[in-house]
Amino acid sequence: MRYDTALEVKSWPLRKPFKISREEHTHADTLICRIWDGTHAGMGEAAGVTYKGESAASIAAQIEAVVPQIASGIGRDELQRIMSPGGARNAVDCALWDLEAKQSGQTVWRMLDWQPHAVTTVYTVGLASPEQMEQDAAEHRDFPILKVKVGIGDPIEQITAIRRGTPEAAIVLDANQAWTVDDLDTYSARLKALGVEMIEQPLATDNDEALRGYESLLPLCADESCDSRADLDRLDGLYQLINIKLDKTGGLTEAVALTEQALAMGFDLMVGNMLGSSLAMAPAFVIAQHCKYVDIDGPLLQAEDCDHPLVYDHGRVEPFNRKLWG
Repeated sequence: MRYDTALEVKSWPLRKPFKISREEHTHADTLICRIWDGTHAGMGEAAGVTYKGESAASIAAQIEAVVPQIASGIGRDELQRIMSPGGARNAVDCALWDLEAKQSGQTVWRMLDWQPHAVTTVYTVGLASPEQMEQDAAEHRDFPILKVKVGIGDPIEQITAIRRGTPEAAIVLDANQAWTVDDLDTYSARLKALGVEMIEQPLATDNDEALRGYESLLPLCADESCDSRADLDRLDGLYQLINIKLDKTGGLTEAVALTEQALAMGFDLMVGNMLGSSLAMAPAFVIAQHCKYVDIDGPLLQAEDCDHPLVYDHGRVEPFNRKLWG
């Protein structure tokens, strides 16, 4: 049997510009991979890891290099050996999961022997002026938890503004590598008093060894510092949580293995996203079943979504329709 591959670059417009400590987005460029066996089609979507230089175009080029192997019927295990972690492997790996589910007549849940349940996603407030962040929080005060992007400098004014906008919501904070240990010492007590529950990736990846032995007032989550299982031993003792993103792991296959090993080592988990449609969020929803924090709000930040999208209701996300994926 021969398998055909089709690639499509999508540019999803955002509802408004979205800023983090290192960059600003006005749209989300993704690559959709479709693998067809003549009867069934499997789909996967990836945005790539932008801080490592990936783009929809570079993802497409990497996939095109392995089209002959895909055509001959490559399996997911072999895919892990011939492609490096990143957006390209993510798109192909998720397409293969979807294709296998359709070929076998089983759901991904049956394939994994996992039970799906609704989850609660954060809504992410991008970095902006305190007034803009307060307004964004107020417009989404029906979400039980917000994720707030901060940058270099004192975040207290911004988080205080968020709290005015949504007095009851839980808050997790994402510094995207912009802080130092001194910043943690300076701000953590006041952030905790404002209801912040956790801080994601405070330090740069090449400096987080400074966290070894550090007694943080708030739990710390590794994002950019953790791509795969190979990172876990180093991160043990530095962070309490791991943020799993399928663009980093290179697909659901490694994400499942990372989930199981991280839980066995005592880490709590978060699942995140690099923007994208519901097609990109569906495999992340699988990992969300085991996560303390869920960040699959990409479609909520976009002006458009794919067909058969995830159903969001004030942060609650229901299990996806098989017409979408898996």
